[in-house]
Amino acid sequence: MSYPNRPLASHLRHPSTAGGGSQGSSGQSPALVARINEKKAELDNLKQLRDLSAGLAGQMQMLEDKLATLADGTEAVAAVLSNWHNVLRAIHLASMKLPKPEEADGQNQPDEEAKGSSEVPLPQALVRIPTQPPP
Repeated sequence: MSYPNRPLASHLRHPSTAGGGSQGSSGQSPALVARINEKKAELDNLKQLRDLSAGLAGQMQMLEDKLATLADGTEAVAAVLSNWHNVLRAIHLASMKLPKPEEADGQNQPDEEAKGSSEVPLPQALVRIPTQPPP
């Protein structure tokens, strides 16, 4: 595989001819000093961008965790809401079995009236919890 021929920059071709090779920054051309300062500023900006990107990545990770928790909670709420129809239907069926309070036809005994005619017998419990372990 052959590489295309590209011309090398003049400062790469002859590094020793650009001023003896051991000169400090005081002997460099102003264009080179300006370019170095420009690159330093660019490096500072890139470091700042890297730090900000790392902070943003951390925030996005926290957001992902919170969204995963929210999704799990949403599934749980959906499961509860899907059961409400069955719960309401069971309550309705149980309430249909309630005996209707008798009309006052004069046959009530006086001691029953003293107890209060607002007492209505409750339906049988919808949930039975065993108190004895199974045999």
